[in-house]
Amino acid sequence: MVAAVKWQKLEERCLRCNDCGLASSRTQVVFGSGSLVSRIMLVGEAPGFNEDRKGKPFCGRAGAVLDELLSTINLDRRQVYITNVVKCRPPGNRDPMPEELVACSPYLQEQIELLQPEVIACLGRFSLRTILRFFGLSPEVSLSQVHGQVFTPEGDLFQTVQIVALFHPAVATYRPEAMDGLKKDFAVLAKI
Repeated sequence: MVAAVKWQKLEERCLRCNDCGLASSRTQVVFGSGSLVSRIMLVGEAPGFNEDRKGKPFCGRAGAVLDELLSTINLDRRQVYITNVVKCRPPGNRDPMPEELVACSPYLQEQIELLQPEVIACLGRFSLRTILRFFGLSPEVSLSQVHGQVFTPEGDLFQTVQIVALFHPAVATYRPEAMDGLKKDFAVLAKI
């Protein structure tokens, strides 16, 4: 019960956030969704058009790809927790700016602390670099070189966390031939 209250308070704070310029252009904050007791956390980059309208992460075309990828490893949205590094849509779906990443970092860090996932699946380069930085690992990596790989932070605090580098599901909406590679990389989640 205490955990549910903490989640609710965090979401309420996030919904009122005005810490960066994205607050003025958003329709709504996209906090996160899914199981609050999941062992797996999926972290995307930022909400897109559909997410901004509906208030749910990955509910557009990339969300349909994500659902398909999860089904290939016998999971669905009810079994994982899904969020983004940036909680508000950048105009025109542009990349998040450094100040926007900084402004949203405390929300994501607290989501990780509350969920205490065993696996954090990073969907895209901004997600991967942000999560690696959180856990004291070098964020200077190329996603095209490390996709499908697992990173394990050192130290007692991080004994059970594994970080998986994955391409963003939107890749398959622009390049359908990428779906096979995405499925192969998602299979890593099933193994760990």
